[in-house]
Amino acid sequence: MLLALTVAALTAAGSGAGAGWGSASGSGGSASGAAVTPRARPPGPVAAVRLVSAPVRIADAETVRLLRAGDRVDVIAAPNSPMGGGGEARVVATGARVAEVPRSGETRSDGGALVVLSVPRSTAAALAGAGVTSQLAVTLC
Repeated sequence: MLLALTVAALTAAGSGAGAGWGSASGSGGSASGAAVTPRARPPGPVAAVRLVSAPVRIADAETVRLLRAGDRVDVIAAPNSPMGGGGEARVVATGARVAEVPRSGETRSDGGALVVLSVPRSTAAALAGAGVTSQLAVTLC
């Protein structure tokens, strides 16, 4: 659906309908020779966000086994605390697309499993930081 809207917007923008972007009359000047103030450019389609692959260690390997490539997940970080206390859990990523899931047997001794998510670069950095200080969990969207 989003792709269809983007194509329609690009087609309309490139069709040449109306005056050009550089002038009000489309000719670059006026009959009196005075410069014509350029029109304000209308907002175009939203620029595509570049996605990167972010490998994320999820604390519960069994939860990761429920995931399939293409699923959308929210990632929640629960701070590691040896005494059970600590800060509140927080959402680190919302609507992240699952790119890959581990094959059977690719778990660590602590029960965690790796999943690769496709997210914007800033979200990948937040996930990496949260993975160092917190246990990560996912919920399906």
